[in-house]
Amino acid sequence: MSAAAPEGYDPSAFEPFAVTVDLAVFTVRASRLHVLLVERGAEPYRGRWALPGGFLLPRESAGAAARRELAEETGLSDDTVSGLHLEQLRTYSDPDRDPRMRVVSVAHTALVPDLPEPRGGGDAARARWWDAGRTGPLAFDHDRILADARDRVGAKLEYTCLATAFCPPHFTLGELQQVYETVWGVELDRPNFRRKVLATPGFVQPAEGAPRRTGGRGKPAALYRAGDATALHPPLLRPAR
Repeated sequence: MSAAAPEGYDPSAFEPFAVTVDLAVFTVRASRLHVLLVERGAEPYRGRWALPGGFLLPRESAGAAARRELAEETGLSDDTVSGLHLEQLRTYSDPDRDPRMRVVSVAHTALVPDLPEPRGGGDAARARWWDAGRTGPLAFDHDRILADARDRVGAKLEYTCLATAFCPPHFTLGELQQVYETVWGVELDRPNFRRKVLATPGFVQPAEGAPRRTGGRGKPAALYRAGDATALHPPLLRPAR
């Protein structure tokens, strides 16, 4: 038996509004941080680029809607989308953020390796990876969501081992450093970075039996693999700009 509505509560006194999801999905391509965008195929902002997303269905959670919209608008397979680790970023609720009606968006973000080329679908005319620093003005308030998402994934590199997922199975510390520099947009001191990585328990392990990698002058670089840790203690803090 459902509970009775509180005395004096009138649902009709509250204006209805819609709930949507928006997704900021990042990857590293050609040593640059890229974000997945779709070209809007319908008004408002038809022809403008935006983050993938859409409206929640009546009996759908925000997480389920995020995965469904990502698959529909990009053409990524259900298996690919179901395997992504999406996390809620924050809620965006400015009254005028959508010209159609009052819309509250639950934004999600993810930083993932090796995603295939997307294609448009659903309300999206096209989908593609964009250099995250060269997207130009996006539809709705998606520039703000994108900026917040970049801050979030940058912070995740400080206290998790996520960066190793963007390296080959066997990688040099220089390749690992490049991931941090790509996401953070800063240049790191090589000896200091190396010292911090090797001093962090479980972050990386020597790749036993793997040949050293050569490139250019100098002695061959040692190869490492991801360690068993998931969190960094102490965190690897980005330098202040």
